[in-house]
Amino acid sequence: MINIALPKGRLGEKAYAIFEEAGFECPSIHEESRKLIFENEEKGVRYFWVKPSDVVIYVERGAADIGIAGKDIILEYSPDIYELLDLGMGKCRMAVAAKKDFCDRRDRTLRVATKFPNIARDYYNKQSREIDIIKLNGSIELAPILDLSDVIVDIVETGKTLYENDLEPKEDIVQISARLVANKVSHKFKNERINEICAGLDRILTERKSK
Repeated sequence: MINIALPKGRLGEKAYAIFEEAGFECPSIHEESRKLIFENEEKGVRYFWVKPSDVVIYVERGAADIGIAGKDIILEYSPDIYELLDLGMGKCRMAVAAKKDFCDRRDRTLRVATKFPNIARDYYNKQSREIDIIKLNGSIELAPILDLSDVIVDIVETGKTLYENDLEPKEDIVQISARLVANKVSHKFKNERINEICAGLDRILTERKSK
């Protein structure tokens, strides 16, 4: 049995659709219930829904053999796992944003508000830029508006929320999309089965691109 961690929400549902199309379906997952675990013994797969940021923890600790995680989560937590496949979905970017008239003064510490302190710290360390990280859990756009921070580091899809709040993207840090990840021990001892699933997903993604 292969244990598969899926992120709750739209991304997880889209990802499961690829598993299903590739022949690793689990019909009970579509039933209205409060169940957290769904399995298909015939196909040898067991799925469970978890908070998106927890997928890499379940995979790293071995509770899940494989899972679907955003590249942002992988970069932020740096889990000891294998990244097997880019699903090309949930595309967005990690970016620095600020007020439209913002000008970075290098002679003082830059105040950076973000949900992703490790990504922000790594990005500015490479520039040898002195920063003050302000860790927030939501409404990041408020920080520069209320002068809590100079800039924010956050996920940007269309940029609409930024523009509506008189902010704008200043620099792109990295492109983000959903990835298939695997536990290192599982990848060694369940290699054939995991490779079979990976190949099945890759086949569906290739077919979709060619349509």
